[in-house]
Amino acid sequence: MITRRGFLKILGSSVVGAMAFGGYAFAYEPIVRLNIARYALTPPGWTPGLKLRVVALADLHACEPWMSASRIAAICAKANELNGDVTVMLGDYTSGMNIVTRHMHSSEWSQVLAALRAPLGVHAIMGNHDWWEDKDAQKNDGVKPFAHRALADVGISVYSNRAVRLEKDGHGFWLAGLEDQLALLAGKRWGRARMVGLDDLDSTLAQVCDDAPVILLAHEPDLFPRVPQRVSLTLSGHTHGGQIRLFGRSPVVPSRFGNRYAYGHVVEEGRNIIISGGLGCSIAPIRFGVPPEIVVIDLG
Repeated sequence: MITRRGFLKILGSSVVGAMAFGGYAFAYEPIVRLNIARYALTPPGWTPGLKLRVVALADLHACEPWMSASRIAAICAKANELNGDVTVMLGDYTSGMNIVTRHMHSSEWSQVLAALRAPLGVHAIMGNHDWWEDKDAQKNDGVKPFAHRALADVGISVYSNRAVRLEKDGHGFWLAGLEDQLALLAGKRWGRARMVGLDDLDSTLAQVCDDAPVILLAHEPDLFPRVPQRVSLTLSGHTHGGQIRLFGRSPVVPSRFGNRYAYGHVVEEGRNIIISGGLGCSIAPIRFGVPPEIVVIDLG
């Protein structure tokens, strides 16, 4: 039978443990840590001799104190040090939280992101929060959100169902970027009975006019079952790895497929997708077991 003294010891240990967990999950992991997640692969259909390094950033969710301008600047500096041939940004630049000390204007975080450099350019797509936080874009059924305009204003290429051919060492490849799959919210306020995606996979891939490999940028990974084998690699964010990840699984994942596309490199029927754990937080400022990361992919 447990004594009162024993009970208090257990209670005290539990409180200390909870405080330690809370301090790590709310303060240290989301704000201080920054991992480099590295992948190396030669996808089916990849051009022999084409060596390409892709640096990918996802889910900044700019706001203070969790993702300040100084922290974004440090992330950009680290990304530049990784010597990518091309840098891609996978959406959700705007904050998705109310637990903040200050929301950052799009002109502020976009000016910091303008420091990103890569020989073949910096390329971006939108995420769901970039649409959801823009009331004008919601009201006007697909007008470019302020995040799109802010990135374009600092010289970053923004893709909305568009494919562009790039070249390295005489070898071509395509970069295709989809518009967001959850862009327009449902509700009487917007006059929509259901959420509407603005992605158009078919028309985007129809712009590819030769046999060069295709890298597809899609904020949410949920469309991956529909991606054809013509696409060499799909890159996604959105899930944040669940923000809490234990023993390779996350209790809650913002995907209808659950943990199937929660995080990392997934191969299905010879098709490849890499899902970034992202950099910031949404809903709640907590990360545990899935620290903020920059993704580096070496192809070839």
